Amino acid sequence: MRILDRYILKSVVLVFLSCIFVFLFLYITIDILTNLEDILRFKVPYATLIRYYLSFLPIMFMQVSPFACLLSTLYAFGKLNHDNEIIAMRSSGMSIIQIGKTVIILGAMISLFAFWVNDRLVPQALMTTEKIREQMWEGEKNMRLGKENVITNLTMYGLKNRLYFIDRFFIATNTMEGITILEQDQNQNITKKIVANKGAYKDRLWNFEQCITYNFSAGGQMIGEPQYFEKEIMAIPESPRDFITQRQRPSYMTIAQLEDYIWKFSKSGTSAIIRNLKVDLYQKFSSPFTNVIIILLAIPFSLLMRRRATGLSSIGLSIMVGFLYYVLEAISIALGKGGVLFPALAATASHIIALAFGLYMILSLP
Repeated sequence: MRILDRYILKSVVLVFLSCIFVFLFLYITIDILTNLEDILRFKVPYATLIRYYLSFLPIMFMQVSPFACLLSTLYAFGKLNHDNEIIAMRSSGMSIIQIGKTVIILGAMISLFAFWVNDRLVPQALMTTEKIREQMWEGEKNMRLGKENVITNLTMYGLKNRLYFIDRFFIATNTMEGITILEQDQNQNITKKIVANKGAYKDRLWNFEQCITYNFSAGGQMIGEPQYFEKEIMAIPESPRDFITQRQRPSYMTIAQLEDYIWKFSKSGTSAIIRNLKVDLYQKFSSPFTNVIIILLAIPFSLLMRRRATGLSSIGLSIMVGFLYYVLEAISIALGKGGVLFPALAATASHIIALAFGLYMILSLP
């Protein structure tokens, strides 16, 4: 690596690490002050607070790293421009890409690290922080009563075009209450409805109690009389683990888990839900690369800044660029989930536009 590359890289890395530290410190401080009354009222132990914020670090990193990349690049290159160092480099025959290639490579490395954090650490961190938050705010009494072992109002799409509605699912005993199962054909017409009071999983089979079965024609008319069984063994392929994992939100899943989740939904023919899940899946692939794309966007902006007040200009421009970037991303995601854009395009549209605009500005610089 050339001395000049090390010089530029050092200035960016120092600002980036400082931004990460400051943002994390402010994030934790503001959150503690916001919840200080509850912390004191529930007498949350210091060890619990420390464990909560340590588990929250991967989530905070994913949220602040793009802004840290943006601010560090704007500030470092803005300062180089302010001190006429960019002019000296350009006079020696170097292009903007050659000047910024080391920082771009750094952004790519940060993006790859963010991809690993987002897939491996963030889902587990979300579940851990939620569990700790329940312990802090709901108190030890609810935990002793086993409240966390009951899932209420569980809805799940299963294999063979089945839609499950369950009032209460007891994790410890693999039992459920208030069961309604709707079987559908490929055109989303209900062909069978099963209502049961209770269900228990024994010997890899579901045993329902007080079960009523209704059969329907393709036009929605009931066929024959409802069949009542005091006890019935149901041929349902889903295990208790499937019901537990299916309740998770996409943000709580790894890429492999979400792909498996989408595959299970695809067997149910629910196109709208599958489309939304695919947008979430592609977003997991694309969102970590915001770091490198925003660096490409920040380099030309930093060279266009006025030479005065570099620090203040960097902060103001970072806020504006970051706001516009995330507004564009929110709009594209909404269009994807609304069916206007293909899921892959919806998850990457903001990246493509920002990348094209950044490269255009770099090539347009004199």
